[in-house]
Amino acid sequence: MPYDESHSPAPRRRIPRTPLVLAVGALVPGAFAGWLIWQTTGGSDDGAAARAASTSAPAEQPGSPGPEPRPSPSESPSESPSKSPSKPAAGDDAPGDARPAPVDGPLAGRVVVIDPGHNPGNFKHTTEINKLVDIGTNRKECDTTGTSGNAGYTEAEFTADVSQRLRTLLRKEGATVKLTHENDRPWGPCVNERAEIGNKAGADAVISVHADGSAAGNRGFHVILPALVKSGGADTSKIVAPSRDLGERVAGHFVRTTGSAPSNYVGDGTGLDVRDDLGGLNLSTVPKVFIECGNMRDSKDIALLTSAGWRQKAAQGMADGISSFLKR
Repeated sequence: MPYDESHSPAPRRRIPRTPLVLAVGALVPGAFAGWLIWQTTGGSDDGAAARAASTSAPAEQPGSPGPEPRPSPSESPSESPSKSPSKPAAGDDAPGDARPAPVDGPLAGRVVVIDPGHNPGNFKHTTEINKLVDIGTNRKECDTTGTSGNAGYTEAEFTADVSQRLRTLLRKEGATVKLTHENDRPWGPCVNERAEIGNKAGADAVISVHADGSAAGNRGFHVILPALVKSGGADTSKIVAPSRDLGERVAGHFVRTTGSAPSNYVGDGTGLDVRDDLGGLNLSTVPKVFIECGNMRDSKDIALLTSAGWRQKAAQGMADGISSFLKR
Protein backbone atom coordinates (compact mmCIF):
# COMPACT_ATOMS: atom_id res chain seq x y z
CA MET A 1 0.00 0.00 0.00
CA PRO A 2 1.44 3.41 -0.84
CA TYR A 3 2.68 5.52 2.01
CA ASP A 4 -0.09 7.59 3.52
CA GLU A 5 0.14 10.68 5.75
CA SER A 6 -2.57 9.35 8.00
CA HIS A 7 -1.83 5.62 7.66
CA SER A 8 1.90 5.73 8.40
CA PRO A 9 3.23 2.76 10.39
CA ALA A 10 5.55 5.07 12.34
CA PRO A 11 5.69 4.49 16.14
CA ARG A 12 2.70 5.97 17.88
CA ARG A 13 2.11 7.20 21.38
CA ARG A 14 -0.50 5.02 22.98
CA ILE A 15 -3.21 6.32 25.24
CA PRO A 16 -3.90 4.43 28.48
CA ARG A 17 -7.22 2.78 27.87
CA THR A 18 -9.10 3.26 31.12
CA PRO A 19 -8.49 7.02 31.74
CA LEU A 20 -9.38 7.94 28.17
CA VAL A 21 -12.52 5.89 28.04
CA LEU A 22 -13.59 7.59 31.26
CA ALA A 23 -12.68 10.97 29.81
CA VAL A 24 -14.73 10.35 26.70
CA GLY A 25 -17.65 9.23 28.82
CA ALA A 26 -17.42 12.38 30.89
CA LEU A 27 -17.20 14.68 27.92
CA VAL A 28 -19.95 13.09 25.88
CA PRO A 29 -22.61 11.81 28.31
CA GLY A 30 -24.50 8.89 26.92
CA ALA A 31 -22.33 8.38 23.84
CA PHE A 32 -20.12 5.54 25.00
CA ALA A 33 -22.77 4.48 27.50
CA GLY A 34 -25.04 3.91 24.52
CA TRP A 35 -22.30 1.89 22.87
CA LEU A 36 -21.88 -0.27 25.98
CA ILE A 37 -25.63 -0.92 26.10
CA TRP A 38 -25.51 -1.75 22.42
CA GLN A 39 -22.70 -4.24 23.10
CA THR A 40 -24.53 -5.82 26.03
CA THR A 41 -27.67 -6.42 24.00
CA GLY A 42 -25.71 -8.10 21.24
CA GLY A 43 -25.17 -5.07 19.02
CA SER A 44 -25.17 -5.23 15.26
CA ASP A 45 -23.11 -7.43 13.02
CA ASP A 46 -20.73 -4.49 12.70
CA GLY A 47 -19.89 -4.38 16.40
CA ALA A 48 -19.86 -8.13 16.87
CA ALA A 49 -17.35 -8.58 14.12
CA ALA A 50 -15.15 -5.82 15.50
CA ARG A 51 -15.11 -7.41 18.95
CA ALA A 52 -14.32 -10.82 17.50
CA ALA A 53 -11.64 -9.66 15.04
CA SER A 54 -8.04 -10.45 15.85
CA THR A 55 -5.69 -7.58 16.61
CA SER A 56 -2.72 -9.53 15.28
CA ALA A 57 -3.77 -9.60 11.64
CA PRO A 58 -0.88 -9.76 9.15
CA ALA A 59 0.55 -6.45 8.04
CA GLU A 60 0.33 -7.22 4.32
CA GLN A 61 -2.71 -6.43 2.26
CA PRO A 62 -4.78 -9.57 1.70
CA GLY A 63 -6.31 -10.60 -1.56
CA SER A 64 -9.92 -9.76 -2.28
CA PRO A 65 -12.23 -11.48 0.23
CA GLY A 66 -14.95 -11.70 -2.38
CA PRO A 67 -17.32 -9.40 -4.24
CA GLU A 68 -17.25 -5.90 -2.81
CA PRO A 69 -20.30 -3.67 -2.88
CA ARG A 70 -20.11 -0.60 -5.05
CA PRO A 71 -21.07 2.73 -3.53
CA SER A 72 -24.80 3.23 -3.34
CA PRO A 73 -26.27 6.45 -4.75
CA SER A 74 -26.02 9.54 -2.59
CA GLU A 75 -29.19 10.56 -0.81
CA SER A 76 -28.97 14.06 -2.19
CA PRO A 77 -27.70 15.06 -5.66
CA SER A 78 -26.00 18.09 -4.15
CA GLU A 79 -23.93 15.83 -1.92
CA SER A 80 -22.92 13.28 -4.55
CA PRO A 81 -19.15 12.73 -4.86
CA SER A 82 -17.58 12.75 -8.29
CA LYS A 83 -14.22 11.89 -9.78
CA SER A 84 -14.47 15.07 -11.80
CA PRO A 85 -13.98 18.49 -10.18
CA SER A 86 -16.89 19.60 -8.04
CA LYS A 87 -18.64 22.74 -9.25
CA PRO A 88 -20.39 25.28 -7.02
CA ALA A 89 -24.06 25.95 -7.42
CA ALA A 90 -25.08 29.27 -8.89
CA GLY A 91 -24.46 32.05 -6.40
CA ASP A 92 -22.06 29.98 -4.26
CA ASP A 93 -18.45 30.93 -3.73
CA ALA A 94 -15.68 29.15 -5.62
CA PRO A 95 -14.94 25.55 -4.61
CA GLY A 96 -13.08 25.35 -1.32
CA ASP A 97 -13.90 28.90 -0.24
CA ALA A 98 -15.59 29.54 3.09
CA ARG A 99 -19.33 29.71 2.61
CA PRO A 100 -21.40 31.69 5.14
CA ALA A 101 -24.31 29.78 6.58
CA PRO A 102 -27.63 30.63 4.91
CA VAL A 103 -29.41 31.11 8.25
CA ASP A 104 -28.60 31.86 11.85
CA GLY A 105 -28.12 28.94 14.18
CA PRO A 106 -26.32 27.74 17.32
CA LEU A 107 -22.99 27.74 15.46
CA ALA A 108 -23.37 31.20 13.91
CA GLY A 109 -20.02 32.99 13.91
CA ARG A 110 -18.08 29.74 14.17
CA VAL A 111 -15.68 28.61 11.44
CA VAL A 112 -15.10 24.94 10.66
CA VAL A 113 -12.58 23.64 8.13
CA ILE A 114 -13.13 20.18 6.66
CA ASP A 115 -10.16 18.47 5.04
CA PRO A 116 -11.19 15.65 2.64
CA GLY A 117 -8.25 13.25 2.66
CA HIS A 118 -6.40 12.92 -0.65
CA ASN A 119 -7.45 13.83 -4.18
CA PRO A 120 -8.56 11.50 -7.00
CA GLY A 121 -6.04 13.20 -9.28
CA ASN A 122 -3.10 12.21 -7.09
CA PHE A 123 -2.86 8.90 -8.98
CA LYS A 124 -1.89 10.83 -12.13
CA HIS A 125 0.52 13.21 -10.39
CA THR A 126 2.88 10.98 -8.45
CA THR A 127 5.89 13.22 -9.14
CA GLU A 128 4.16 16.22 -7.61
CA ILE A 129 2.75 14.43 -4.56
CA ASN A 130 6.07 12.68 -3.84
CA LYS A 131 7.82 16.02 -3.40
CA LEU A 132 9.01 16.40 0.19
CA VAL A 133 7.63 19.18 2.38
CA ASP A 134 8.58 20.33 5.87
CA ILE A 135 6.24 19.04 8.61
CA GLY A 136 8.20 20.50 11.51
CA THR A 137 9.74 17.29 12.83
CA ASN A 138 11.12 16.20 9.46
CA ARG A 139 10.26 16.17 5.75
CA LYS A 140 7.59 13.95 4.23
CA GLU A 141 5.73 13.49 0.98
CA CYS A 142 3.42 16.33 -0.10
CA ASP A 143 0.48 13.90 -0.20
CA THR A 144 -0.36 10.32 -1.18
CA THR A 145 -2.90 8.57 -3.35
CA GLY A 146 -4.72 7.22 -0.32
CA THR A 147 -6.07 3.69 -0.15
CA SER A 148 -9.02 1.94 -1.80
CA GLY A 149 -11.32 -1.02 -1.44
CA ASN A 150 -10.52 -4.24 -3.26
CA ALA A 151 -13.11 -3.42 -5.94
CA GLY A 152 -11.64 0.02 -6.58
CA TYR A 153 -13.72 2.42 -4.47
CA THR A 154 -11.12 5.00 -3.49
CA GLU A 155 -10.55 6.76 -0.23
CA ALA A 156 -10.62 10.09 -2.09
CA GLU A 157 -14.14 9.34 -3.38
CA PHE A 158 -15.27 8.41 0.10
CA THR A 159 -13.78 11.46 1.81
CA ALA A 160 -15.22 13.85 -0.77
CA ASP A 161 -18.73 12.46 -0.25
CA VAL A 162 -18.63 12.46 3.55
CA SER A 163 -17.03 15.92 3.68
CA GLN A 164 -19.79 17.43 1.55
CA ARG A 165 -22.45 15.80 3.73
CA LEU A 166 -20.70 17.13 6.83
CA ARG A 167 -20.54 20.64 5.39
CA THR A 168 -24.29 20.59 4.72
CA LEU A 169 -25.05 19.54 8.30
CA LEU A 170 -22.78 22.15 9.89
CA ARG A 171 -24.09 24.95 7.69
CA LYS A 172 -27.62 24.10 8.80
CA GLU A 173 -26.46 24.86 12.34
CA GLY A 174 -25.16 28.25 11.26
CA ALA A 175 -21.43 27.51 10.92
CA THR A 176 -19.26 29.00 8.21
CA VAL A 177 -17.60 26.00 6.57
CA LYS A 178 -14.50 25.79 4.38
CA LEU A 179 -13.19 22.71 2.58
CA THR A 180 -9.47 22.45 1.86
CA HIS A 181 -10.42 21.27 -1.63
CA GLU A 182 -13.36 19.85 -3.56
CA ASN A 183 -11.49 17.86 -6.20
CA ASP A 184 -11.28 21.22 -7.97
CA ARG A 185 -7.54 20.95 -8.52
CA PRO A 186 -5.49 18.31 -10.39
CA TRP A 187 -3.70 17.06 -7.27
CA GLY A 188 -3.08 17.86 -3.62
CA PRO A 189 -3.07 20.11 -1.71
CA CYS A 190 0.08 19.15 0.15
CA VAL A 191 -0.23 18.33 3.84
CA ASN A 192 1.47 21.58 4.90
CA GLU A 193 -0.94 23.61 2.76
CA ARG A 194 -3.90 21.73 4.26
CA ALA A 195 -2.75 22.81 7.72
CA GLU A 196 -2.19 26.38 6.53
CA ILE A 197 -5.75 26.62 5.15
CA GLY A 198 -7.17 25.92 8.61
CA ASN A 199 -4.74 28.30 10.24
CA LYS A 200 -5.46 31.17 7.86
CA ALA A 201 -9.20 30.66 8.24
CA GLY A 202 -8.84 31.08 12.00
CA ALA A 203 -10.88 27.91 12.32
CA ASP A 204 -12.56 27.05 15.59
CA ALA A 205 -12.25 23.37 14.63
CA VAL A 206 -10.69 21.37 11.80
CA ILE A 207 -11.37 17.73 10.93
CA SER A 208 -9.48 15.71 8.34
CA VAL A 209 -11.62 12.89 6.94
CA HIS A 210 -10.01 9.57 6.00
CA ALA A 211 -10.54 5.82 5.69
CA ASP A 212 -7.84 3.31 6.54
CA GLY A 213 -6.19 0.60 4.44
CA SER A 214 -5.24 -2.09 6.96
CA ALA A 215 -5.48 -5.90 6.87
CA ALA A 216 -8.77 -7.77 6.62
CA GLY A 217 -10.18 -8.44 10.09
CA ASN A 218 -9.01 -5.05 11.34
CA ARG A 219 -12.21 -3.09 11.84
CA GLY A 220 -13.69 0.05 13.29
CA PHE A 221 -12.89 3.77 13.39
CA HIS A 222 -10.30 5.78 15.24
CA VAL A 223 -9.66 9.48 15.80
CA ILE A 224 -6.08 10.77 15.62
CA LEU A 225 -5.04 13.50 18.06
CA PRO A 226 -1.94 15.72 17.88
CA ALA A 227 0.95 14.95 20.18
CA LEU A 228 2.95 17.69 21.87
CA VAL A 229 5.44 18.76 19.20
CA LYS A 230 7.93 21.62 19.38
CA SER A 231 10.30 21.31 16.46
CA GLY A 232 11.22 23.57 13.56
CA GLY A 233 8.08 25.37 12.47
CA ALA A 234 5.82 23.08 14.49
CA ASP A 235 4.44 23.94 17.92
CA THR A 236 1.28 22.14 19.00
CA SER A 237 1.46 23.17 22.65
CA LYS A 238 -1.63 25.41 22.40
CA ILE A 239 -3.80 22.93 20.50
CA VAL A 240 -3.12 19.60 22.23
CA ALA A 241 -5.75 20.06 24.94
CA PRO A 242 -8.58 21.49 22.80
CA SER A 243 -7.85 18.97 20.04
CA ARG A 244 -8.18 16.14 22.56
CA ASP A 245 -11.51 17.56 23.67
CA LEU A 246 -12.66 17.80 20.05
CA GLY A 247 -11.47 14.27 19.26
CA GLU A 248 -13.12 12.69 22.28
CA ARG A 249 -16.43 14.34 21.46
CA VAL A 250 -16.24 13.27 17.81
CA ALA A 251 -15.40 9.69 18.83
CA GLY A 252 -18.25 9.52 21.33
CA HIS A 253 -20.86 10.83 18.92
CA PHE A 254 -19.51 8.69 16.06
CA VAL A 255 -20.09 5.56 18.15
CA ARG A 256 -23.60 6.59 19.07
CA THR A 257 -24.69 7.68 15.60
CA THR A 258 -23.09 5.06 13.34
CA GLY A 259 -23.18 2.05 15.67
CA SER A 260 -19.58 1.32 14.65
CA ALA A 261 -17.18 0.17 17.33
CA PRO A 262 -13.82 1.83 18.01
CA SER A 263 -10.88 0.29 16.15
CA ASN A 264 -9.81 -3.18 17.22
CA TYR A 265 -6.26 -2.59 15.95
CA VAL A 266 -5.40 1.04 16.83
CA GLY A 267 -5.95 2.94 20.08
CA ASP A 268 -6.26 0.02 22.51
CA GLY A 269 -10.05 -0.02 22.18
CA THR A 270 -10.52 3.70 22.96
CA GLY A 271 -10.97 4.83 19.36
CA LEU A 272 -8.26 7.45 20.02
CA ASP A 273 -4.63 7.59 18.89
CA VAL A 274 -1.97 10.26 19.50
CA ARG A 275 0.60 10.87 16.77
CA ASP A 276 3.53 13.21 16.23
CA ASP A 277 4.34 12.26 12.63
CA LEU A 278 1.51 13.93 10.71
CA GLY A 279 2.20 17.29 9.08
CA GLY A 280 -1.48 18.13 9.02
CA LEU A 281 -1.49 18.07 12.83
CA ASN A 282 2.06 19.22 13.57
CA LEU A 283 1.66 22.43 11.59
CA SER A 284 -1.82 23.29 12.80
CA THR A 285 -2.29 26.25 15.13
CA VAL A 286 -6.01 25.60 15.62
CA PRO A 287 -7.80 22.58 17.17
CA LYS A 288 -7.61 19.73 14.69
CA VAL A 289 -8.15 15.96 14.50
CA PHE A 290 -8.11 13.23 11.88
CA ILE A 291 -10.74 10.51 11.69
CA GLU A 292 -10.23 7.12 10.03
CA CYS A 293 -13.86 6.07 9.49
CA GLY A 294 -13.19 2.40 8.83
CA ASN A 295 -10.93 -0.07 7.04
CA MET A 296 -11.45 -0.16 3.29
CA ARG A 297 -9.70 -3.53 3.03
CA ASP A 298 -12.10 -5.33 5.35
CA SER A 299 -15.20 -6.76 3.65
CA LYS A 300 -17.58 -5.75 6.45
CA ASP A 301 -16.18 -2.25 6.89
CA ILE A 302 -16.22 -1.56 3.14
CA ALA A 303 -19.87 -2.57 3.04
CA LEU A 304 -20.52 0.31 5.43
CA LEU A 305 -18.24 2.79 3.67
CA THR A 306 -19.97 2.18 0.33
CA SER A 307 -23.44 2.72 1.82
CA ALA A 308 -24.91 6.19 1.32
CA GLY A 309 -27.05 5.73 4.43
CA TRP A 310 -24.03 4.89 6.59
CA ARG A 311 -21.99 7.76 5.13
CA GLN A 312 -24.79 10.11 6.15
CA LYS A 313 -24.64 8.69 9.68
CA ALA A 314 -20.85 9.11 9.69
CA ALA A 315 -21.21 12.76 8.70
CA GLN A 316 -23.90 13.25 11.36
CA GLY A 317 -21.70 11.72 14.05
CA MET A 318 -18.85 14.07 13.14
CA ALA A 319 -21.18 17.06 12.98
CA ASP A 320 -22.63 16.27 16.41
CA GLY A 321 -19.15 15.93 17.90
CA ILE A 322 -17.95 19.19 16.37
CA SER A 323 -21.13 20.99 17.41
CA SER A 324 -20.75 19.71 20.98
CA PHE A 325 -17.16 20.99 21.03
CA LEU A 326 -18.09 24.42 19.70
CA LYS A 327 -21.02 24.84 22.10
CA ARG A 328 -19.04 23.91 25.20
